[in-house]
Amino acid sequence: MNALAATLVLPLAGVFILAIIGHRRSAKTVNLIISTTTFVTALLLAIEVFQQGPILSANKLFYIDGFNVYLILLNAFVGMTTAIFSGPYMEHEVAIGRVDDGRMRLYYSMYQGFLFTMLMALSTNNLGILWVAVEGATLATVLLVSLYRTHESIEAGWKYFIICGVGISQALFGTILVYFAAVKIIPGSEEGLLWTVLQQHAARMDGGVMALAFVFLLVGYGTKVGLVPLHNWLPDAHSEGPTPMSAILSGLLLNIALYAVVRFKMLVDPALGNHLAGNLMMGFGMLSFSVAGLLLHRQYDVKRMFSYSSIEHMGLMTFAFGIGGPLATFGALLHMIVHSLTKSAIFITVGHATHVAGTQKMSEIRGLIRTQPFVGWGLLVGTCAIAGFPPFGVFTSEFLLFTATIKSYPWLAPALVLGLSIAFAGLFRNLQPMVFGEPPAGQKPVVANMWPVFIHLALVLWLGISIPTVLAQWLDQATVMLVGRGVL
Repeated sequence: MNALAATLVLPLAGVFILAIIGHRRSAKTVNLIISTTTFVTALLLAIEVFQQGPILSANKLFYIDGFNVYLILLNAFVGMTTAIFSGPYMEHEVAIGRVDDGRMRLYYSMYQGFLFTMLMALSTNNLGILWVAVEGATLATVLLVSLYRTHESIEAGWKYFIICGVGISQALFGTILVYFAAVKIIPGSEEGLLWTVLQQHAARMDGGVMALAFVFLLVGYGTKVGLVPLHNWLPDAHSEGPTPMSAILSGLLLNIALYAVVRFKMLVDPALGNHLAGNLMMGFGMLSFSVAGLLLHRQYDVKRMFSYSSIEHMGLMTFAFGIGGPLATFGALLHMIVHSLTKSAIFITVGHATHVAGTQKMSEIRGLIRTQPFVGWGLLVGTCAIAGFPPFGVFTSEFLLFTATIKSYPWLAPALVLGLSIAFAGLFRNLQPMVFGEPPAGQKPVVANMWPVFIHLALVLWLGISIPTVLAQWLDQATVMLVGRGVL
């Protein structure tokens, strides 16, 4: 438990430290040190869980098992690598006058606040605290989205706040309904929101109340996932906020909201004794996947385009968890990892690309591979990876999902192939001129730290070629916990 406490306390302390020194040149180093130390403690926590099994704190407020521990480690890792990129990126923003000292303090403070709330949401055993932590992540992100204080960024911040605020209120009502169903059968109302207690009594809970609760929970947390038609905040938030925020928003926060939905599904399925929750997730997932793929073709802003790619992939994961079964669940868990690593790498590359071109308009981003080869190749390889090219890990997870779909719902397989093809075309119709086109006169390279991109894409390639035994066993443990059977 010491590792868990350190994993939570470090970013929380960072909120206050960086609120004071965030405007100094040393802030980027402090931010990186805190993020790196958090990753080290998360790694120690993961090793402890892998060797000893689930951990329940003495007060029952925290619970770490095979499902959430790998997401905690993923969050800490992406938070660390994005912090490496964040320093030089924000220095460039200061140099061109987009942010001042006050906003730099806000940026670094909320960066750690964002990481803290996500880690809290993943580690808590209390479903009420889960809701509070997700709402806290919303508030931290709103401040980051509106960091530049332009009309567009303020509008995007308010849009994000209002849409997600309404959505998260639905999740609160769903959580209250779960508590209402729990107190009827669980002695001691103080334990009516503890997930470990609810799981033991899930089969005895009122099926009608739980079905209604899940509808509200799926709509509420689904808003944060970016599921269509609740997705409108996501492209604006990506396009107007600083790029490091986009990297952790797409790479991490969307996973947290989906994690919450899956946790509740694990309670609803035994209560109902049918596949209603899975069917709802499949429906919303397929709708999101299909609509996002089509909307990829109508984008002119590079960050908006990749935000719709995130909606597409979150829809795919939601669809996979809805199918259930060992193969689909294993594929969804793997996809959470490879999508987070790939999409955060893409947004880091896009951040450098927009600095090179001086704009986010794809029509004006040209010849990256000639102006700054590492940035051009990073964007090309990252897009190939997220599009599902073999041998990258996204191809592996999508292949597992496709196989599970053919096995369980063969009539949906053609729709899946069509959606993937449409999304593929939407990504590559704009990629070629950005990477290989003629660079405009006067376009010059910028200071770019591409190490996070190389590390992320190398890991995604490795996971596509051969999943390490430790990770495969880890994911299989989570699969057994979620659906009762494993793949291995």
